[in-house]
Amino acid sequence: MSYLVKWEPSLIFPGMEGKDKVAFHDWKPERGEIKDHHGHGLAINQDFKWVGIVPKDLSQGNERENRLQEISQTFDISIDEINEKLDQSWVKDDLFIPLKIIESDQAEKVPGVSYQNTKQRYYPLKEAAANLIGYVGKVTKEDLDKNPTLAEGDMIGKSGLEKAFDKKLRGKSGGEILIVDEQGNEKKEIQKVEKEDGKDVQLTIDRYIQKKAFKHLKGKAGSTVVMNPKEGGLYALVSSPAYDPNKMVQGVSQQEYDKYANDKDKPFISRFAAGYAPGSTFKTITASIGLDAKVTYPNKVRKINGLSWQKNKSWGGYSVTRVSNVQNVDMRKALIYSDNIYFAQEALEMGEKTFRNGLDKFIFGEELDLPIAMSPAQISNESTFGSEILLADTAYGQGELSISPIQQATIYSVFQNEGKIVYPKLLDNKSERKTKLAITGSTANKIKNYLSEVVSDPNGTAHSLYNQQHQLAAKTGTAELKMKQGKKGNENSFLLALDTDHDDFLLLSLVENYQAGSSATQLNKSFIDELYEYFQGH
Repeated sequence: MSYLVKWEPSLIFPGMEGKDKVAFHDWKPERGEIKDHHGHGLAINQDFKWVGIVPKDLSQGNERENRLQEISQTFDISIDEINEKLDQSWVKDDLFIPLKIIESDQAEKVPGVSYQNTKQRYYPLKEAAANLIGYVGKVTKEDLDKNPTLAEGDMIGKSGLEKAFDKKLRGKSGGEILIVDEQGNEKKEIQKVEKEDGKDVQLTIDRYIQKKAFKHLKGKAGSTVVMNPKEGGLYALVSSPAYDPNKMVQGVSQQEYDKYANDKDKPFISRFAAGYAPGSTFKTITASIGLDAKVTYPNKVRKINGLSWQKNKSWGGYSVTRVSNVQNVDMRKALIYSDNIYFAQEALEMGEKTFRNGLDKFIFGEELDLPIAMSPAQISNESTFGSEILLADTAYGQGELSISPIQQATIYSVFQNEGKIVYPKLLDNKSERKTKLAITGSTANKIKNYLSEVVSDPNGTAHSLYNQQHQLAAKTGTAELKMKQGKKGNENSFLLALDTDHDDFLLLSLVENYQAGSSATQLNKSFIDELYEYFQGH
C-alpha cells in the first residue's frame, strides 16, 4: 500500500494558497555612536556616496578609454583596479559596479560615473583619536565562527573602543517573515522581530583637548595623557604617530596599508597603554616614600661630589651619573636639578623592604578598570631586586620599572589629592570616583610645592614652562634605554605637569628616542598655555 500527500501551499504555512510566496525582510540596526563628554561625535554614522560605474555609460573605443582615465585620476583609483572590478563574473551592462566610497561633498559630475547613497562610520578626529577609538570593518569567517549571532555583511568593531564596546554599539538585527501574493502584496505576517538600534557610548574624553594634544606631538613617536585629577576622567589619550581610521572603513589600498605597516614608528601601537621606564618623573614617588617612612626629611643634606658615584668597589664598573655638579643637595635641590645620585642614595638608605612597602601602596600589579588592553604596572621582573644597583636605578625611574602613560598619570594623581590615588575612568557615567591612600597629605603637598619650584626656579629642569600667570608644578624625565654603561643609548623624554591653580588637569607626556629640540617639555609648552586658556573659558 502506498500513501500520497495531497500537496497544497498551506502545508508550508497555514493560509498560503495559489501562487503565494514567502518573503523575508532583514532589518539592520543603526550602530550607536561614541561621543565625548560634551556630546561631540568621536565615531558617528554619516551619509556618504558610493562612486560607481554602469558599464553601458562608458561608451566605446577611445571615448571609453578617455572616460576610464578621467575616473582613475579624479578618484585616485588605478586603471588596473577599475578593470578588475569591471571583469567580475556577475557584472552586466546595466548594473551599478561600486568602486569607492567618498564624502558626499566630494561627488562631482564625471562622464560615466554614477553615485549611490550609503551610510558609513566616520571618525571626525581622524588620526588624533585613531588608537583610542579604533574602527569598524566587515565580519570575517573567523568572526562568524566565533559568534553565531553575526551574519555575513555585518560591520563590527575591529580595534580600540569600537571593539571593546561592540556588543553595546552594534544592537540587534530584526526582521519579518510574510506571506505575499503573486504581486508581492502582504497577506499575512508569520513572524516579526523588531530590530534594536545600538546604544551610544559617552566618554570622559574632551574632543578639543584630544585634538590639541595630538597636534603638539608633531608626529613624533610618543603619547600624551590628560586627566581630570580630581574625578579621574581621562580628557585625552593620544598615541602618535597614528593612522586614518576612515581609510580602514572606506577601503584602504594595499599601498596605504603597507605604508602604515612598514612605518618604523609603528602607528598601530597604542602608546598610552604600553609600558615604559618612567625616568626622572618617578623621583617624586621615591621622595614621597622616603618622607613617609621618616628615613629622610626635606632639609636633610647629602654631600655629593662630581657627576658619577658608586656605593663601593663591589659595584665594579657601574656608577650612577647626574647632570649638575651640586655639592650640598637637599630634597628641594634634588628635584629642581633632577639629581639621580641623591635619589639612588635615598633608596639605598631606605633599603629594599621600606621602598617596596611604599611602592606597594600604589597600583603596581593592579588591573585598571578601563576598556583598554594593558599589562599591570611592574616594579621589577622578579619579586625582589636581588641587587643594590637595581634598587638604586629604580629610585630614579630606571631599572626594570614598566609603567604605561595612563598608569603614570594615575600614580602622580596623589599630588593633587592630598596623597590619594584617583583611579582613571573613560566612561562618562557619573559613577563614584575610586580612590586609594598611597602617601600622607602633608608629603603630597610638600612634593607638589617642590614641583612648583622645578618650574619657577631658573635652575629648574622645567623652568622653560614658567608663566607668571599660572601656577604650574612639573617634573621632567629622561629614561635612557641603556645599551652599556658609558655608551649613550636612545632616550625617552617625559613631562609631568600639574595645574595647581584649580587642579583642572594633570598632563603626562612621553616622546620616544627624542632628538634635541623635541623633548616632551618643548613640545607641550604651548599646549599647556592652551589648556589653561581652555579651562578658564569653560
